[in-house]
Amino acid sequence: MGMFKDWTLFEKVWLGVFTLVNIYLFFAFKDSLLGFISSITGMLCVVLVAKGKISNYYFGIVQTSSYAYIAYTYGLYGESMLNTLFYFPIQFIGIYLWKKNLTKVQTIGEDVSVKRLDQKGWIYVIGTAVVGSIAYAYLLNAIGGQQVRLDSAAVVLSVIAQILMLKRFAEQWVLWIMVNGLTIVLWVIVLLQTGGNDWAMLVMWSAFLVNSIYGYVNWLKMHKQQHNIQGEAYELRHSN
Repeated sequence: MGMFKDWTLFEKVWLGVFTLVNIYLFFAFKDSLLGFISSITGMLCVVLVAKGKISNYYFGIVQTSSYAYIAYTYGLYGESMLNTLFYFPIQFIGIYLWKKNLTKVQTIGEDVSVKRLDQKGWIYVIGTAVVGSIAYAYLLNAIGGQQVRLDSAAVVLSVIAQILMLKRFAEQWVLWIMVNGLTIVLWVIVLLQTGGNDWAMLVMWSAFLVNSIYGYVNWLKMHKQQHNIQGEAYELRHSN
């Protein structure tokens, strides 16, 4: 089955249900084709991130470029700039960095080695998030953006989470959980106010929220297994 050979039953069922929901929305509510493509590729991307697979970045290239245009048409300039200026180019950087840090141990099918964030790291993350969100909200307000506080918080947290993802920290998923929750609220407000029909965006972000919880659990498991295997290998080398 190629890409799906090491997928769990949960992952296969989850992706299948999500795809069927998007197909229904596409026909029932006349969703845009671009929204459908963005939603499907986005789901493939985040599931593959949760599995620690480098191939997530290839789907991310399609998702970020399509989502940037959709967000722009709804006046979500923060979301649009985030995807155009940050997420899209970062996909290529991610491919390069993850290829340099492949795991050398066989655990649960992942490609990349996993790290954990310490207390000092959390202090930097929280401080940067607070200051960055306030500053970016002023910028979005100045250019006439919609829902600038929610948009700003979601964007700044997304940037930090993406950096943690590039550096392979499991704690990226804590930030993704917050980002996905904020973005769901953002899209509900915008779609109701504008009467837009891109409901696939709301489904996509709801699926992202569930996946981020799964991703956090999976990455903690990956880190523990990698750490245990590396520890056993270290003891074996020094006992000979």
